[in-house]
Amino acid sequence: MMNEKLKWLFSPGSVAVIGASDSFDKLGYHVMKSLVKGRYRGAIYPVNPKAEKLWGIRTYPSLKDIPGEVDLAVIVVPAPSVPGTLQECGQKMVKGVVLITAGYKEIEDSQGETLEGEIKEIAGRYEIPIIGPNTFGFVNMTDGVNASFTYEFSLIKKGGVTLISQSGGFCHLCGFLAMEERMGMAKLMSLGNRVNVDFPEALRHFIEEDDATRVIALYIEGLDEPRGLLEMARSMGGKKPIIAYKAGKSEKGDSASRFHTGSLAGKYEIWKGALRQARILEVTSAEELIDTAKVLDVCAPIKGNRIAVLSGQAGPGMIAADALEDAGLKLAGFTTTTQEKINELLPPVAIRTNPVDMGPAWYSPKAMLDILKVTLEDEGIDGVIFIAMFASANLEVTKTMEGLMKDIEPFKKPVVACFTAPAGVWDEEIKRMDGEKGVAIIHTPERAAKAMGNLWKMQLIMR
Repeated sequence: MMNEKLKWLFSPGSVAVIGASDSFDKLGYHVMKSLVKGRYRGAIYPVNPKAEKLWGIRTYPSLKDIPGEVDLAVIVVPAPSVPGTLQECGQKMVKGVVLITAGYKEIEDSQGETLEGEIKEIAGRYEIPIIGPNTFGFVNMTDGVNASFTYEFSLIKKGGVTLISQSGGFCHLCGFLAMEERMGMAKLMSLGNRVNVDFPEALRHFIEEDDATRVIALYIEGLDEPRGLLEMARSMGGKKPIIAYKAGKSEKGDSASRFHTGSLAGKYEIWKGALRQARILEVTSAEELIDTAKVLDVCAPIKGNRIAVLSGQAGPGMIAADALEDAGLKLAGFTTTTQEKINELLPPVAIRTNPVDMGPAWYSPKAMLDILKVTLEDEGIDGVIFIAMFASANLEVTKTMEGLMKDIEPFKKPVVACFTAPAGVWDEEIKRMDGEKGVAIIHTPERAAKAMGNLWKMQLIMR
């Protein structure tokens, strides 16, 4: 029953906001803004006994006064009022709750833990899945449901990456990075204190029940019982790639985790081994999480670790080549046939062996694309890093390349590209090309190499 209700929680046909407001200094204002400006297509029921209309929508004095069914209730009332509100949710047969309110076991006052125990008991009695308490909520980009207090998440590009985070702040960091890096997301959620929806439940739902999710990203601080997450990940048998960023590695980080999420972070060395055994790929920064998730989502699978580097300038190409080894990859040699074709496309003044200096092809984006195609046809090449830095002479590179790419089939091998230019020069073309035809565009050669390396590591994990 709980699993069935999770479907309604994340894709509700109606949402009640308990504690709705039109005052900017109230969280109920921002939740309403997220739903209304985020263009949620279902019914919205603001609940506030002191108002008749909020955001131009009829407002109800209590949950029981709402005439229709309520699939999801977003609760933003003060902590002491939450148990009574949950009772009303149970009586109304609400299918799921986002409990944004904080002030429970994450605080030093023992009353907070007592209140959380009461909430858990009520939720169990009525079989109501709860995201939270102490959460920013969740955003379902696939179906246009922003059940959070941050409207701007509605601007994230739709894609296949779902982030399950123990921290709302990390969701904000990664959500805004995703916008900058043009990474498409399916879902974004903060578990908060995990009263009855924890990592295992969320992981099972997004792997088995959500076709829009192709890649799972986790942010973990500390879990009192990590076995559930690890066993769930292992039992999924590599159905979808799972990557994780584990915080709280230091003693001070461990202590901070206790007061942030109500759980200790635990000894990092044990976590490191456990994640590996659970077939979860660990990353060590927010940027690496975004880059890796993006490449896993949009690029073709990789079959080996032999990589070609094609660069419009020799220096960045050398940097990418140097970064390959640390990423678990190697610079491949070309077959005689491939080398001959590249020789025909580039003059002798260029470095035509791997890494290839495509500088002389600046004025011919078609030649650069032909070199890419030839390289991908080489059976000894498993993936390509393609680099182009702006210079006045190659102003039209991205525009011409975008036009040429419209008529080609998606690449059957991973292509991680790096296009760099001043703001406003190539922005629109890069935005449109990123994620198309199996090409992921990453900011720097080093990050491109690392992301490609993680694509290969994930392939090894999922075998």
